[in-house]
Amino acid sequence: MVKQLINKSLILLFFISLGGCTTNASMNEERYEWNMTVTVGPGSTWYAGAIKFAEDLERESNGRFIVDVYTNEQLSAGNPEAGVEQLMDGLKDFSYNSSIIYAGIDPRFGVLSAPFLINDFSDAERVLNGESGEILNQMLRERGVEPLGFGESGFRQITNDTRPIRTPEDLDHLKIRVPSMGVFTNLYRSQSADPITMAFSEVYTALQQGTIDGQENPVDVTYSAGLIEVQQYMTMWNYVYDALVFGMNKDLFDSLSQSDQELIKKVAKEANEYQIRLTRQKEEAQIIELKDKGMEIYYPTDEEIEQFRESSQNVYDHFREIWGDAQLDTFLKEANGSEVDER
Repeated sequence: MVKQLINKSLILLFFISLGGCTTNASMNEERYEWNMTVTVGPGSTWYAGAIKFAEDLERESNGRFIVDVYTNEQLSAGNPEAGVEQLMDGLKDFSYNSSIIYAGIDPRFGVLSAPFLINDFSDAERVLNGESGEILNQMLRERGVEPLGFGESGFRQITNDTRPIRTPEDLDHLKIRVPSMGVFTNLYRSQSADPITMAFSEVYTALQQGTIDGQENPVDVTYSAGLIEVQQYMTMWNYVYDALVFGMNKDLFDSLSQSDQELIKKVAKEANEYQIRLTRQKEEAQIIELKDKGMEIYYPTDEEIEQFRESSQNVYDHFREIWGDAQLDTFLKEANGSEVDER
């Protein structure tokens, strides 16, 4: 009887020990708390995509990975370019930034913002999922950023409070806020407009005070910033496609196990797909609401778009050397479905 009790006690102790080992292994798993920024506010699809990434990663890692999301570039005092530099230098872990911001640091990224390069979403998907996308990925890695795919801010549309813009002549002498990037300043000067560079956080006040006449941004950015209150006209000319770079600091990414890297890439891919889908769905509803609130929205004819395209040719001439002949030709070829483009 005593022997049986001893045996039972030993068996019970064995299982308790096993349970303790499992608990200790779980307790000893390394946990991480990271940060992520987006340029715009909490009403944007950028933020929605970032939140999905953070929530899904925490759940699928069983709480090992926590990502705190900050809006309006809070970690770099509202400066997106400084925010990207933080990501490159390891002072930030993740970010959603327009490729335009990267071009302000490395002009080679500007090729993706070449005017009228990408005409529709099919063109964009061909470019970003093809050889052109791999070129961008390699450039990102060279700058210390691990690419986790691309989200979408959409096509950039122009707004102003002076007159409808239907032809290049309508831009004459308008003060338009543009990103601080040579492609944009060069383009608008060639259209006889007056390009003004300033932080996006200053745009609403500048429009309100008449310091500038207009600005250009994807519909979601214009809408979520409340610019309907200070802008009367919008032209839907799809002149630049604005991709979002989902970036992670490369040193941080490289320090993780392969399984953790694969998990992060998987969750990021799903977040990008969600963010793109949401952006396209919301844009339709946002345009209707902007119209209902009094904004006049104009869709140029094919002939009018061709006028804008022809007047932007000098941008290609000016930046071809910076972008590189081979790189630009790859982008042009993929954007046009492998047809030769002589721009």
